[in-house]
Amino acid sequence: PPSGVSLWAQPPGGQVALGDRLVLSCAVATGTGPRSFSWHREGSGAPLGTGPHLELPHVGDNDSGHYRCRVSDGDSVAESDPLNVTVL
Repeated sequence: PPSGVSLWAQPPGGQVALGDRLVLSCAVATGTGPRSFSWHREGSGAPLGTGPHLELPHVGDNDSGHYRCRVSDGDSVAESDPLNVTVL
């Protein structure tokens, strides 16, 4: 099963100026086979995207919050720690 899911942001620390670009990246330390990624923001129902990267080309006021990456291999699911994104 996937484990050791880590999440990082560009710009570092998840502090991004209003209107700028934010890229979140997700990596898995262990686990083999096909994996699916999904992105979630606290308080938002539907996944924000799939794939190992989530790009927000023009960050808005409502994009701040806690983001998580979820990784599934079909049988089990692992989640990253939340990353707090702050829009400046």
